[in-house]
Amino acid sequence: MSQQTMTRRTLLAATLGTGAALALPGPSSSAAAVAARFGAYVPDPFWDWAGWPAQLNAFTSQVGRAPSILHWFCAWGGEQPFPAATARKAAARGALPLITWEPWNWSLGATQANYRLAKITAGTFDAYVRTFALAAKAYAAPVYLRFAPEMNGDWNPWSEKVNGNHAGDFVRAWNHVRSIFVSIGATNVRWVWTPIVNYNGSTPLAGLFPGDGAVDLVGVDGYNWGTLRSTSTWQTYSQIFSASLSQIRSLSGKPIWLAEVGCTERGGDKAAWVTDMFARVAVDSRIAALVWFNANKETDWRVSSSAASLRAFRTSLATLNYR
Repeated sequence: MSQQTMTRRTLLAATLGTGAALALPGPSSSAAAVAARFGAYVPDPFWDWAGWPAQLNAFTSQVGRAPSILHWFCAWGGEQPFPAATARKAAARGALPLITWEPWNWSLGATQANYRLAKITAGTFDAYVRTFALAAKAYAAPVYLRFAPEMNGDWNPWSEKVNGNHAGDFVRAWNHVRSIFVSIGATNVRWVWTPIVNYNGSTPLAGLFPGDGAVDLVGVDGYNWGTLRSTSTWQTYSQIFSASLSQIRSLSGKPIWLAEVGCTERGGDKAAWVTDMFARVAVDSRIAALVWFNANKETDWRVSSSAASLRAFRTSLATLNYR
């Protein structure tokens, strides 16, 4: 959930509240000796990153464990360069950098003719992409790149449902951008393909997946909106993620990251939701990472939205041995 797009998930609130419960492996005392990595998106409160280290220190103190993945956003608009300095800060804290790299001007919404997928494939942005790739290569340490995520929705200019895009355009654009990184030998870049959880009207995932040969990880984003909107209802972790995870498993054999996860306090027991989420992820052998969206935006998604929520996070991280 990009810090710049304050409302882009609003359209999902109506549809994500209607899913039936589906089974995932349940909480178990025989959870793996080492569970998934725990990561987080922890923004500076003024979105300028000047206070990022202090915010990360505060977050670590709150949950009792330093995140092993640190997530942030980078837009193509203005040709934002590869954020080497931020990546080094993350690595210095022992965390893997996870960068969501979005081909758009974040302030202009889903209809941006300049960022149609066909233009990306045709090479309009090749000079910028190559410069970014060369800087990523020069960084010379692992970096996880989440290019154009949530492509199965309709709120981004890289979604096939909008902006003059057509079926098949996303995979062609993905392969074109990735080929530039491959051509200059940026082998330290790991490619993370990440849709949003399926909802009524989302683009089918099969036509958006470039294949295991073109990705290093697969992921999925999902949020419990509760009763935050008049058309949404409280959902369990399983109701939100199970169907999409099942489909992703059928498409790919790669490790799975829950790349954006959040839960509101509105309409249910967030602490119980958090406890259930951590326990279920811990016994799901395909899930290699859980990355919490720790921002106060459409609602307070933060771990500290209540004392009970924070206790649930601390206890789960400690007792289930998340990395």
